Amino acid sequence: MYPFTEQLISYVPKIPMLILDVKGNYYLQVKQFCQKYNRLDDLIVIELGGKYKYNPLHKPNLKPTVLANRLKTILLLFSPNNSESYWLDKVEQILAECIKLCRLYNNGYVTFEEIHKLINQESYYKEKISLLRDLFIHNLLSQDDIYNLLSSLQFFEKEFFSLDHRTLSILKSEITRITNCFISDYEVYKTFCPKLEDLNFNGFDKDFFNGKIVVLNMNISEYKNLSKIISAYLKLDFQTEVMTRLSKSLSSDLSPVAFLSDEYHEYCTASDSYFFSQSREAKCINIIATQSYTSLLNCLNNQYSVNVIIQSLVNKLWFRTDDIFTIENIQKQIGKEDKEKISKSISENAKETKYSYFSHSLNSNNSSISESINTYVHSDFIYDTNFFTQNLETFSCLAFLSDGQKILNPQKLKLKPYFLN
Repeated sequence: MYPFTEQLISYVPKIPMLILDVKGNYYLQVKQFCQKYNRLDDLIVIELGGKYKYNPLHKPNLKPTVLANRLKTILLLFSPNNSESYWLDKVEQILAECIKLCRLYNNGYVTFEEIHKLINQESYYKEKISLLRDLFIHNLLSQDDIYNLLSSLQFFEKEFFSLDHRTLSILKSEITRITNCFISDYEVYKTFCPKLEDLNFNGFDKDFFNGKIVVLNMNISEYKNLSKIISAYLKLDFQTEVMTRLSKSLSSDLSPVAFLSDEYHEYCTASDSYFFSQSREAKCINIIATQSYTSLLNCLNNQYSVNVIIQSLVNKLWFRTDDIFTIENIQKQIGKEDKEKISKSISENAKETKYSYFSHSLNSNNSSISESINTYVHSDFIYDTNFFTQNLETFSCLAFLSDGQKILNPQKLKLKPYFLN
């Protein structure tokens, strides 16, 4: 991944990039590349206690339902085998109404802290409703605000608070799986729930498309749930802004952008299948690395989504693997060829055969031996399983590449490690 990263950073004109890495050491190499090519001013490192403050929920241009759907998508990362769609659908509706209500009483600014309080503290909810009542009485709300207020009140008063205790507890626990990550630790709270005046990274806005490089520095072993939430949210935010550009200008007028992700299987989502299949027109360069196709399937739990992601990535480098599911998919993609097979057989004929009672064996006289060799053509996979499990050495791969016009013949490549001159 590092050589690709260096090429993109060195490219002129500057290419905006989002770089995700769950191990938390990618940003060090990116920083070296930025220093080498005089792009340190373009580097934005999202990390705890760092220079940049980022609020994932502050998106005034997006509707509450869109933000709620993002959070639902992230929740699926924690429970990919959840077959009870009712809970997640209901959680999405509650989050949308919370975001809508929070925008009304908090001057359009939404944080995870506000959502957590609205869900878990009924007294806090009533306090904010009382505040909005005063604004309504003094005619300080617009027609849009009044409509949103009435719809939220209808939901909370007639539906949410009327749910039985068990159902309400389950819904609250689902929502707090996300919100707790942001309010239980002060350093996390300070970085991702800042005050509006302290906010200095607004996501992928116009400044980003002027050549910024956004890198996430958050080790998944140390911050498991938080790392997944921020990684997935940055990715979804990036995808939305990249595809939104198509509705505002012609594809020929767009500048290229890049998305790089190591250990991609840790936070891939079903929406990626749609993005990868459509992002070519938006001039997005997608470079991802994963352990195996099974890793993607384990995360998404949907083979159709995995297949769409795989087929959307035209250029592929396959390294040694023992994963049979991955090997079988590679073999099917590369195809078969006619291979010549040879079979040999040897037979013996005897005219006189006698049984020896002394040695308990058959003794043949006047015998003849014949050999037959048969050659035939058989259609078989170009690369067998042993090629992927045994014949691919370290720093070698099977390359499936395109020159932009046609697919080149798959071939084994020797790769030069990035740390060697």
